[in-house]
Amino acid sequence: MERLIPMSKSESKSWILYIYKMLMEQTDNEHYLTVQQMISQLEEKGISSFRKTVISDIEQLTEFGIDIVCVKSSQNRYHIEKREFMLPELKLLVDAVESSQFITKSKSAELIGKLSDLASTYQADELCREIYLAHRMKSDNEEIYDVVDSIHSAVRQQKQISFLYYEFDTDKKRVLRNGGERYQFSPYGMTWEDSRYYVIGYAEKHKKIVTFRADRMSSVEIKNYACVEKPDGFDMNEFVKQTFRMFDDKLETVTLKCRNEVMKSVIDRFGLDVQTEPYEDDRHFKAVVEVSASQTFFGWVFQFGGDIQIVKPIKVKKKFVEMAKVVCE
Repeated sequence: MERLIPMSKSESKSWILYIYKMLMEQTDNEHYLTVQQMISQLEEKGISSFRKTVISDIEQLTEFGIDIVCVKSSQNRYHIEKREFMLPELKLLVDAVESSQFITKSKSAELIGKLSDLASTYQADELCREIYLAHRMKSDNEEIYDVVDSIHSAVRQQKQISFLYYEFDTDKKRVLRNGGERYQFSPYGMTWEDSRYYVIGYAEKHKKIVTFRADRMSSVEIKNYACVEKPDGFDMNEFVKQTFRMFDDKLETVTLKCRNEVMKSVIDRFGLDVQTEPYEDDRHFKAVVEVSASQTFFGWVFQFGGDIQIVKPIKVKKKFVEMAKVVCE
């Protein structure tokens, strides 16, 4: 975090800004500065000041809208009370940045540093400790900011984009798809699923609406021609549900036997409106859901290790068993 920068005496008319900077960086609800401490710091920068002048500057900052509190004592103490973001809010933002898989390690550190600048020095130390709470998989795409920004701009302008798209080979090296050729794409919007950004739109290569992971896109260019129009009746929310959330055009009514402890997971997946009722014993409940009997749904059930079981229809239960056998072969 950049701190106080020395300035010449000829620039001393700007000392009110230095007082503001001192208060923002060195004070919070638990840390204060006295007028004498501020005068001493100004003198270290070659700025001569007086008690009445500093108090007057603080009053001007308060009138401007800065929330400066004076604690009365033998030497009045001043601190910033409320900031644009309070410490608990900054901690949440830091954790969100750190846990976001689509942001690279270096970009995460850069962004967290900027968030730390919004706190006092002492609060920033707490944010730094938060950084080490989780070690999660991160993207390797340093272009991600530009990629996401370009996509949003293209969506807003209703313009097509072109881009390169890559995967990884068995040696963990990037390999461009589409024979290294650029994809031509009409972006309709973006969605955030499982800690990743996806762009949804019409791909010329596939001749249909598809999704691409933003963190696998590179060298995005906005074109000067309009997007291919959305098909009549196209609903972005429905498309997302069908593509990412175990729904498609062939829905099945499936009854699940669930241990009471997994109610939160069922609600997380299907929402508060999910149909549930007590089961035959007091350790389980029954959930009736509308889903596609797909690998996505079966994978979700499998992760609970038997705490969620498919009861009916029998054909869906058999399909799940068959898939488990294939996985074990």
